Amino acid sequence: MDGTSLAGRTAVVTGGAGGIGRAICADLAALGARVVVADLDLDAAKEAGDAAYRVDLTDPGDIDRFVAEVGPVDVLVHNAGVSIVEPFTESDPAHWDLMWKVNLRAPMQLTRGLLPGMTERGWGRLVFVSSDGARAGSGGEGAYAATKAGLFGLAKTLAREAARGGVTSNVVCPGPTDTPMVRAVAERHPGLLDKLAKQIPLRRIGRPDDIAGLVAFLCTDRAGYITGQTVSVSGGITMQ
Repeated sequence: MDGTSLAGRTAVVTGGAGGIGRAICADLAALGARVVVADLDLDAAKEAGDAAYRVDLTDPGDIDRFVAEVGPVDVLVHNAGVSIVEPFTESDPAHWDLMWKVNLRAPMQLTRGLLPGMTERGWGRLVFVSSDGARAGSGGEGAYAATKAGLFGLAKTLAREAARGGVTSNVVCPGPTDTPMVRAVAERHPGLLDKLAKQIPLRRIGRPDDIAGLVAFLCTDRAGYITGQTVSVSGGITMQ
């Protein structure tokens, strides 16, 4: 298919060392991109991309260092996220701060640092990986949903501000997906995955490559007229 090659492009993927992030890295690499992984787990990041940086997304100084060192970036995929499941009235404000820093503040700071280069060169792709829990609500994930929902407003604003610089900005919302984070929750709640699958029209929870395919497509020239959009990848459990 014409217009899907990312040869000559450099793509940064945060949280690219595992789960959905690793699948995104693989799909971007398959399209020809040079993939740079920013993750706390440096060893796993080295396995997932062409270049790897250990980046603590809770540390603004660490983010600034990464922006200064990484060089020109054409594609920025904000995939990293932290979820702590607890009823909101029993939740710890320290957990709010952690999720705010990783899920929303870090994407804001990274974009602020890397977007100007994209607009100067006249081409760029921003993809924010949010969550269907942020669109529809999710029990026990009030603070997580709030921070991930913030990406909607950020992405749409950037879609307007950066359009004339040839940069698109979109949000992808995974539904229930088989990742280490979800597996960890499921271990504490036996039968959870089967229960989730029964609620989904396609009768299975998502796989990381289900999300990665859409993310990769949004980074290509074929998706160059798609911007400011929020798309769920949820097997039909949410329809909007």
